[in-house]
Amino acid sequence: MVKGCNYIFIILMVILLGLAQSVPAVTLETCIRTALHNNPDIQAGLTRVQAAKHMIKQAESAYYPRLYLAGTYSLTNNPPQAFMMALNQKELDMTDPDFDPNEPDQSDNMRLSVGLKYRFYNGGINRINVDLAESNKQVRELGLKAVRNELVHQVTRGYYTVLRAESFVGVLTESVASLTESLRVANVRFNAGSAVKIDVLNLEVKLAQAREDLIRAKNSVQLAIASLNTAIGSDLVTTEGLPVPTRDVLQKPPMALDFENIENRPELKMSQTVSRIKKQTFQKASQDSRPVLSAFGSYDFDSGDFEAFEDSYLMGVMAEWEFFDGFQRPSARRAAEAEWQATKKDALKARNDLRLDLHQAYLKAMDAWERLEVSEKSMQSAAEALRITSELYKEGVADITTLLTAQVGVTAQRTRSVAAYYDYLTALSNYDRAMGLSVVKYRKQL
Repeated sequence: MVKGCNYIFIILMVILLGLAQSVPAVTLETCIRTALHNNPDIQAGLTRVQAAKHMIKQAESAYYPRLYLAGTYSLTNNPPQAFMMALNQKELDMTDPDFDPNEPDQSDNMRLSVGLKYRFYNGGINRINVDLAESNKQVRELGLKAVRNELVHQVTRGYYTVLRAESFVGVLTESVASLTESLRVANVRFNAGSAVKIDVLNLEVKLAQAREDLIRAKNSVQLAIASLNTAIGSDLVTTEGLPVPTRDVLQKPPMALDFENIENRPELKMSQTVSRIKKQTFQKASQDSRPVLSAFGSYDFDSGDFEAFEDSYLMGVMAEWEFFDGFQRPSARRAAEAEWQATKKDALKARNDLRLDLHQAYLKAMDAWERLEVSEKSMQSAAEALRITSELYKEGVADITTLLTAQVGVTAQRTRSVAAYYDYLTALSNYDRAMGLSVVKYRKQL
C-alpha cells in the first residue's frame, strides 16, 4: 500500500513539474497589447504628446501678468546717482553746508522691489500662439495614432511570419521523413536486385538537400522571432511559447475599394493639421506689425543703512510700435504665406498617396485570396500524385526521376500553400492598416 502511494506521489510530482515547465502559447492579441504598451516608438510618442500639452500651458501663460521680486545693492560716487539714492532714502538735505552736488560722498543704497508687468494687447498674437500650441498637440497625437496603426500591422505581420516559418519547418520535416522512407524502399529494392545504385545515390543527395533546407528553416524561425520581439519592444515571444500553426478555414472578406475610408487615416489628418499650423503662422506674421500696449508697476524700498527703508511706487502704461524694421516683417509674412501654400499641396499629395496605398492593399488582399484558392487545390493534387508514384516505385513501375519529381512537387506545393495562407492573413491586416482601422480593434488597450 505504501509502495503504491509512493508511485502515485511520483506521478503527481511529474505532472506538476510538467505543468510548471510548460509555457502558455503567446497569442496575437497578447503580442499587440504588449507592443502598444512597451514599444519605444509608442513611449516616445506619448512623451511628445505630454510635451505638447505643456506647450499649450506655456502659450496660455501670456494671458497672465508677470510678477517679480528684485533686490539690488549699489555703491557710487556718481553725482546724479548719489543724488537719487539720497532722494529715494528721503535723506537729501540741500541746506547742509557740506552738501556739494558736484562732489558727493560715497553713497550706497539697498533697494527691494515688487514688480508687475502685463501686456494686455499685442495684436492677437497670444491667441494665435495658443492655437499654434493646440494644433501642434493635435499633430503629435495624430502622429502617435499613425505609429500605433502601423505597429499593429507590423506586429501582426511579424506574428504570421513566425507561424509561416514554423509551418515551413513542418513541411520540410515531412519532406525529410518522406525522402527517408523512399530511401529505405530504394535500399530494399537495391538489395533485392530490382533497383540500381544510382537510385539510392540520388535519394541520398536529395535527402541531404532537404535536411539542409530544414536547418535553414529552423534558423528562419529564430530570426522571425527576433524581428517580432523587436517590434513588440520586449522578449515576449520564445520558441517554447509559440502556438502550433493551424490552417483554419478562411472565407473571402467582403472588401470594397472605397477611397472615402482614407479620411480615417491619421496621416491625412496630420498633413491637414500641419497646413493649418502654417496658416496660423502666416496670420501671426501678418499681425506682428501691430502696436503693443503694456502696463507696468513696482513697489520699492530703499535704505542706506539696511534698517530704515523708505517706500515708493511707480506705475504706468507703455505703448510701442515698431513701424519700420528694414522690411523684415513683410519678408517674414511672405515666407510664411509661401510655406502655407506649400503645405496645402503636401496635404493633397498625402491624400493621393493614401489612395494608392489603399488600392495596393486591396489588390494584394485579393491576389493573396486567389493564390490561396489555387494553392489548396494544387496541394491536394500534388499529394495524390506523390502517393500514386510512391506505390508505383515500390512495384518497380515508376523510375526514381518520376518519384523525385513528385516529391519535389508536393514539397513545393505545400510551401506555396503555407505562404499563400499566411500572406492572406497578413494582407487582411495590411488592408485594415490602409483603411486606418488596425488600432481600432485594440482601442481598449490604448
